Amino acid sequence: MPQWLEVALRTLIAVIVLFVLTKVLGKRQVSQLSLFEYITGITIGSLAAYVSLDVEANWYLGIVSLTVWVVVSLGIEFLQLKSKAVRNFADGKATVLIKDGKILEDNLKKERLTTDELLQQLRKRNVFKTADVEFAIMEPSGEINLLLTKENQPLTPKHLGIKVAPEQEPQAVIMDGQIMDEPLATIGLNREWLTVELKKLGVALENVFLGQVDSYGQLYVDLFDDQIKVPQPQQKAALLANLKKCEADLEMFGLATDDDKVKTMYENCSQMLMGVIKEIRPLLIR
Repeated sequence: MPQWLEVALRTLIAVIVLFVLTKVLGKRQVSQLSLFEYITGITIGSLAAYVSLDVEANWYLGIVSLTVWVVVSLGIEFLQLKSKAVRNFADGKATVLIKDGKILEDNLKKERLTTDELLQQLRKRNVFKTADVEFAIMEPSGEINLLLTKENQPLTPKHLGIKVAPEQEPQAVIMDGQIMDEPLATIGLNREWLTVELKKLGVALENVFLGQVDSYGQLYVDLFDDQIKVPQPQQKAALLANLKKCEADLEMFGLATDDDKVKTMYENCSQMLMGVIKEIRPLLIR
């Protein structure tokens, strides 16, 4: 067998084996690497290169070594699931770097982290003063997470006492001009509904690159032609406007009549409709 063909076959085998073993190790191996996982990843990559290129040695020995590394890594991960002591030994512990706006210099030295590196990590999170940080911690993965002081935290509807409606995951119902039936069925809709909504927007199905339906049943589309502007759905805004108009009409009718009984009825209806608008407003202004 020509040497180039042998190297090609070895590389193909290494790629397949490496892919299978990585799938066995799971997503954590490619997302959050502990110290041992980092070493394992480097070693597995080196062994895969050995299997591909070292034509002087038996290729199957590299596969055996790869398998042993994966089995050991799986064993350690299993022990980590069962024991915190093993987790602390293999992954290490989190280290507090800032507390109550004060930098803990001893912990910085322990992690071999300079002040410049700490400030750089803070700037990545749009924090430019350490005094604004209530608590900052370095995770075992090396990532730095922080909690801002109360006065520096972003303002949310909860801080203002405003109730907002829950938001569910939007469903992609059109991709590359093709209707996705499963997401449509998930939200209880069908192709006929989608066709009607596309007609309202004035676009053809084959011109839609991506179409998504939010949790309130509104369709948003992105077209292949970026020069074409598609109007945003206005159903919720129109409904809110109609409700407010009805409320205003009831108040006007109450003011226009001289019959006290009818006036009271209109006022009561207006108050009830005002309460309905207040309850559903968070749903309609999103």
